[in-house]
Amino acid sequence: MTILVTRPSPAGEELVSRLRALGQEAWSFPLIEFCPGRELAQLPALLDALAPDDLLFALSQHAVSFANAHLQRLGRRFPRTVEAFAIGRTTALALHQVSGLHVHYPRDREISEVLLQLPELQNVAGKRALILRGNGGRELLGETLTERGAAVTFCECYQRSAKIYDGPQEAHRWHTRGITTLVVTSGEMLRQLHDLVPPWYRANWLLRCRLVVVSERLATLARELGWQNILVADNADNDALLRALQ
Repeated sequence: MTILVTRPSPAGEELVSRLRALGQEAWSFPLIEFCPGRELAQLPALLDALAPDDLLFALSQHAVSFANAHLQRLGRRFPRTVEAFAIGRTTALALHQVSGLHVHYPRDREISEVLLQLPELQNVAGKRALILRGNGGRELLGETLTERGAAVTFCECYQRSAKIYDGPQEAHRWHTRGITTLVVTSGEMLRQLHDLVPPWYRANWLLRCRLVVVSERLATLARELGWQNILVADNADNDALLRALQ
């Protein structure tokens, strides 16, 4: 098994390093990169608008990292009186480390549906909810909180942008190296990979690879695009991906 990890830096490189330490042949091929979000400058004012016991959500480590860096440049900190939530354990730890807040997160799968099942989110009418995220995504979270009576605001703390590659050249390189397993952690990256690879390599190599994804929703998209050998990891962090790959 030769593994191609498409998740962005630094998580992708970390997973490859751990796989190689276990004797696996693995390569990093990040499909996206990050830059500051268009709404990051609004973050201090959005945080100031939160009253005690209002809700703060972090949807990724990158949202936490970009938000905290911006606040630090301004000599600001996260408020200590809000109720904090994260999409998963790793993001929760990142938010706790920079804010000191107790952070609620789903113990099962790192998806909006499971986050929304937390008891603390069943009675949110009249509260403000600030959601720190990248450019788009997790609309279900905002829609459901709004339906439950919360006043929801999103803050785009970072932007994801596609890295530019020569599709035929990369397809030839990874096919020649004998890649048989692909790790993809978002629908955006799955479509990008599918479209990057020319039709011949797509039919004769890419769609024949085993595909490791992080949600049933992503597995459904993969089947629609033509993959058949699909494995769903039990979470989106590197520990879960490592378990799936072993």
